[in-house]
Amino acid sequence: MTADDGAALVSLVTRIESVDNPPYRTSPEEVLEYFDASHDWSALGAWDDAQRLVAFGFVRVRRGDSTLVRAFCSGGVAPDRRGEGLGGALLDWQTGRARQMLAESGRDAPGRIVVHVDDDMETLARQLRRRGFEPRRWYSQLRRDLSLPIPDVRLDRPLSVEPWSPELDDAVRRAHNKAFGEQWGSQPHTPETWAQEWSHHAPSWSFVALDRSSDRTQVAGYLMSSRYEQDWPALGWTEGYTEILGVLPDWRGRHVATALLTRAMRAYADDGMQYAGLDVDADNPTGADVLFMNLGYERTRGSAMYTVEI
Repeated sequence: MTADDGAALVSLVTRIESVDNPPYRTSPEEVLEYFDASHDWSALGAWDDAQRLVAFGFVRVRRGDSTLVRAFCSGGVAPDRRGEGLGGALLDWQTGRARQMLAESGRDAPGRIVVHVDDDMETLARQLRRRGFEPRRWYSQLRRDLSLPIPDVRLDRPLSVEPWSPELDDAVRRAHNKAFGEQWGSQPHTPETWAQEWSHHAPSWSFVALDRSSDRTQVAGYLMSSRYEQDWPALGWTEGYTEILGVLPDWRGRHVATALLTRAMRAYADDGMQYAGLDVDADNPTGADVLFMNLGYERTRGSAMYTVEI
């Protein structure tokens, strides 16, 4: 497949999701990001006699990875062509191609082939296990009812929570690299890879905690939100989605995360959202899951990351 097949891929993903009815919808913009130049990518498609795309497999290696080179695999088969071996054949190709791309990357670092699997994708999970993949990480999707009272959290001076702005963006990127630098599987973001993260960024729902105790203002924490309107009919509710939340080590234990979350909740509610949503790593070392539960978040579904370590 090439980037010229983007429209066919958008159509296939739409057909798959309309039948499988996952609790999200992949927008055309997100589908076309598969072809983005910030990744080295390779794709294979299956076409029927009418030249209709009926299955696809993607392998993408992010160029910014340095300490660990990762190959992300994704794909799907049209509902009316399942049971013919297309999915297994594409998964075999993806696994082999991922190994090739990791070897071709030229980077002197360990490699990892990654497939994300939602809780109800039991067939895919079995296929992955047969090919040597193992579940390495588990994630929970949470939501918080915004009709419930939102705590009033105030930070001690000189800390303050302020709206995100383009002028603060690179400082937030650098703060994010520091905040997550030692977490499992984390990779530093370059300005280019950081920019690619925000196809659905909601600036008015994003906030930065600043420390103005010195001449040089420092980022103490940050919360970046996204607006996935295409997901709301499938979810059955509207939500503001917290994409990333981070607090720098020097400011942990000072309620910065709570202040950021509650400020975002109010912004979501002011725009008529019913829920605040986010994902959390089950093994998050910061204890974030306890924070979310204390603020009224509840689990709605889960997923797992399957990998082959190279």
